[in-house]
Amino acid sequence: MTTAQKERLCELEARERLDDREFAEYEYLRKQAELQPRIEAFRKNQNAPYEEKLSRAGNLAWEFYNKMEGKCFVSVGGLDSITLYLFLRREGIDVPAVSVSTLEDKSIQRVHEALGIKKLKPIKSKIEVLREYGFPVISKEVANKVALLQNPSEKNATVRHAIITGETGAAGGYQKQSRMRLAQKWLDRFGGYENENEGVNYNRPDFLVSDKCCYFLKEKPCDDYAKQTGRHPYLGLMASEGGRREKALMRNGCNYYGKTMARSVPFATFVRNDILRLAIEMNEWYLQHTELFPGPPVSSTIPEI
Repeated sequence: MTTAQKERLCELEARERLDDREFAEYEYLRKQAELQPRIEAFRKNQNAPYEEKLSRAGNLAWEFYNKMEGKCFVSVGGLDSITLYLFLRREGIDVPAVSVSTLEDKSIQRVHEALGIKKLKPIKSKIEVLREYGFPVISKEVANKVALLQNPSEKNATVRHAIITGETGAAGGYQKQSRMRLAQKWLDRFGGYENENEGVNYNRPDFLVSDKCCYFLKEKPCDDYAKQTGRHPYLGLMASEGGRREKALMRNGCNYYGKTMARSVPFATFVRNDILRLAIEMNEWYLQHTELFPGPPVSSTIPEI
């Protein structure tokens, strides 16, 4: 929370009565305040020494494995998740690994084959996703907001207003300058769908935009595998990559146990240099234990790209 938000929360708490708008703002700020200790603890773990992060990652991985009674799998793509899979094997956690390998670079596919990773098929082809839904521009977060602007409805009117102005409704605590607002450079290029409603003069692209590319190509095949097998995923993600990922990991933690899904992200507090260092260590470990893996050995588990 910002200093201004903390001061505003104290101000609202001191009042005897709140109107509906003030109460919504108070509830939003209260929830943000409750999250603050968790976010601060997460930041502290991000700044911990490498060896401490590694030990914690192992503990998190085993906690999740035991909680799920071994019904787990690893969702594998590039270097980060390859490193995670090898790390889990070194820790003694032997669970299946799956990937939509056909989407990856050839050097990554060779590593997948060497490690015996199960191949999944994308739900739709890249061409189908682009034609039906649009292009994944900039980032998932930006693409999602542009897609909302391109598909207006009564239900998303408040959200669209926030994307253009930063002003939120009750759910967002009636903020005036929220992060829902698109960066000005993206508003200039993509915000024109709300020109008439908001009295602005932005441009609009001549193509569809969507954040559903990863969903159909990678996420849904893995989700379907999880449902079919009753297994729960280990994911090689890091909060340091920013965007939605950072927000979700800080809010929900490294290991998440929900009503309808559970997942483990042992490397959530890692930064890029941590992963690169561990990737080198895991490559050395692999070369000493190639007999544990069913595929034709590779000279390195670090992809060429």
